[in-house]
Amino acid sequence: MANILISLLLTTFSIHLIASVGAVYNIVDFGAKSDGQTDSANALLSAWNAACQSTSPATIYVPNGKFLVGHATFTGPCANNKINVQIYGTFVAPSNYANFGSVGEWIVFDKVVGLSVYGGTLDGSGSGLWACKASGGSCPDGTTSMTFRNSKDVLISGLTSLNSELYHIVIYNCDGVTVQSVKINAPGNSPNTDGIHVEESNGVTITGASIQTGDDCVSIGPGTTNLWIELVSCGPGHGISIGSLGKGYNERGVQNVTVKTTVFTGSENGLRIKTWGRPSDAFVQGVVFEHSVMQNVQNPIIIDQNYCPDNKGCPDQSSGVKISQVTYTDIHGSSASKVAVKFDCSPTNPCSGIELQNIKLTYSGAQPAEASCTHATGTTAGFIIPPSCL
Repeated sequence: MANILISLLLTTFSIHLIASVGAVYNIVDFGAKSDGQTDSANALLSAWNAACQSTSPATIYVPNGKFLVGHATFTGPCANNKINVQIYGTFVAPSNYANFGSVGEWIVFDKVVGLSVYGGTLDGSGSGLWACKASGGSCPDGTTSMTFRNSKDVLISGLTSLNSELYHIVIYNCDGVTVQSVKINAPGNSPNTDGIHVEESNGVTITGASIQTGDDCVSIGPGTTNLWIELVSCGPGHGISIGSLGKGYNERGVQNVTVKTTVFTGSENGLRIKTWGRPSDAFVQGVVFEHSVMQNVQNPIIIDQNYCPDNKGCPDQSSGVKISQVTYTDIHGSSASKVAVKFDCSPTNPCSGIELQNIKLTYSGAQPAEASCTHATGTTAGFIIPPSCL
């Protein structure tokens, strides 16, 4: 079953780049060079300005080849609401992470409506920064490869992101974003390289994604509503995670999230909700996890309301984040740890309305796994393995 799902992930959403629409702006005509050594950021910005100022639909065309690109922000609003960025080549980030300074972002689209990004590869050249962090040296936090901010009606299709210094793709304060058929790849030990991060956004859909990275495959931050995730493979990585939430007191909640038809292979977590143990007015409500396959996953199902990475500077208080109406249906496979289902909820804001239906998780071959519940209540239906602790 898992192999069939993985095959579907790789084939169902195969993408063919669409024909160019309207005026076509080839970045080579603006001075870009595909030698992998000449910074083409200014050429890209010039092509963007031309497309953005066009009153009719426009296409920015990136041919085959490797284009070195420093920091570039593509800003709207534009004179038209249909700009296609059609990428056949590869954008390569500077290999010296110090080149970005404290910017924290590599390629940014801001205040744009009706943007489509098709194909292409982003090479974040992150290995230098990872080595710095591993050595304990004085290193910057890193740079997110591609950010979409304050934008609406965005499509990202067929993009490949490799070796990002920090997050691969960030969607922040956006409405109506579709991410389909993306491939994300970084080593399992690359720090903080979340695959796709969504925050303060509404109506985001992620489908047909293959994600292998060193942190969350998909991370869901405060203010996320009406999120749909389907046909995603994850591993290595830290799973699909709501949170972390509650790091600050005044945070918006997360609600109406669906995660379905997913495969987790050798990941640290599967389906996770994580919140800090401190007061907060954030919440998680209306979440559906269904049809997931776990293959040797450390924590297949987990709610952790005492989240504190590396156990450093832990607040050691009761989490104020209220978690309710979370459903798990048809989750099966193998756990790498004895406890496959763990609900570690807040003593002052217990998890409520947790529903388990048709769960079958084994440990070390065919042995039944165990479940652990603290401050959690809910219901069960169908077969439940390990036996429910709700």
